[in-house]
Amino acid sequence: MNEEVTFIIDTTKEGMDAAIAHLIKEFGNIRAGKASPAMLGSVMVNYYGSPTPIGQVANINTPDAQTITVQPWEKNMIPEIEKGIIVANLGFNPMNNGEHIIISVPALTEERRKELSKQAKAEAELAKISIRNIRRDANNDIKKVEISDDEKKVAEDKIQTLTDSFIKKVDEVYVVKDAEIMKV
Repeated sequence: MNEEVTFIIDTTKEGMDAAIAHLIKEFGNIRAGKASPAMLGSVMVNYYGSPTPIGQVANINTPDAQTITVQPWEKNMIPEIEKGIIVANLGFNPMNNGEHIIISVPALTEERRKELSKQAKAEAELAKISIRNIRRDANNDIKKVEISDDEKKVAEDKIQTLTDSFIKKVDEVYVVKDAEIMKV
């Protein structure tokens, strides 16, 4: 196979791998009832005037399945961290004891589980759209390469096979996450 075509197919696979990795990262931010430091991954804290990820200003732990503790490296950051958690709109109510912030992760209601399931489905759809866009770009690149029509058809078939396998992978990852969310 033509070197240029091989490069296009390899680049396509890398892009699709990145879409799956991004989906898994986004799924990590969707909580499923059990406390996890990743739940605070999207929280930004005002650290001396600049928005900073919470993980860069505090240590985040989960002493048990229903509790997250946030221990700031500077005690004067406690109010800013609390504000950041509230602004992130994660449905948490942070409490502080002067030393660190304690977040009780409430059990999910049926309604909240359904909302999270919809959110996960939307993320999966975005990943599929991303994979299809990568396929479209690859097919456009293949059309520009100086090769025979038969070789173009073979290359496009390979890209379609890649696309199908990655779409299937998205569905598999979603099914696992949805089961995790809906488990009581």
